[in-house]
Amino acid sequence: MKKYYWIILGFLCLFGCSYDPPKGIEPVKNFDKQAYLGRWYEIARLDHSFERGLSCVSATYEPRSDGGIKVINRGFNAKKDQWSEAEGRGYLVGKDNIGQLKVSFFGPFYGSYIIFYLDDQAAYVTSNTKNYLWYLSRTPKVTKKQLDHFKAYAKKHGFAVDQLIIVDQTGQGKRSCYPM
Repeated sequence: MKKYYWIILGFLCLFGCSYDPPKGIEPVKNFDKQAYLGRWYEIARLDHSFERGLSCVSATYEPRSDGGIKVINRGFNAKKDQWSEAEGRGYLVGKDNIGQLKVSFFGPFYGSYIIFYLDDQAAYVTSNTKNYLWYLSRTPKVTKKQLDHFKAYAKKHGFAVDQLIIVDQTGQGKRSCYPM
């Protein structure tokens, strides 16, 4: 039975996964992969199982020798009192100047990564459905005005902003998210 499960899962991922943006979402144009590299801090997200319960979340993007992007996601799980880290790889989908990638953290299985808002300090990211949403910032703290802009922009584009999780970037008690 397990054999058939993996075969079916493989076919679904190979033929059923779409990298297309959800309705009403356009990936940013004039995307500069080199400028996007570096560390981004997760300010807000919609809940999903692979980050549930994590605080102090960051994503670091580095160049790969094959032209892709190395992705390192890191966060702190307070219940387990430990850091969690996942390493993946991403590749641009389509034109090099469009903010649309496919990203994998598990073997040959890729998911859609669509940047639909980008400036020098903020990136709003989704997947091929509106069930996924992230607000990434170059700094671990943002102003109320910046957070309000994100919420209004996401709501305008059909995301469930009432279900957003604001990520704790201050640390747990005496623990610091980003020790100096």
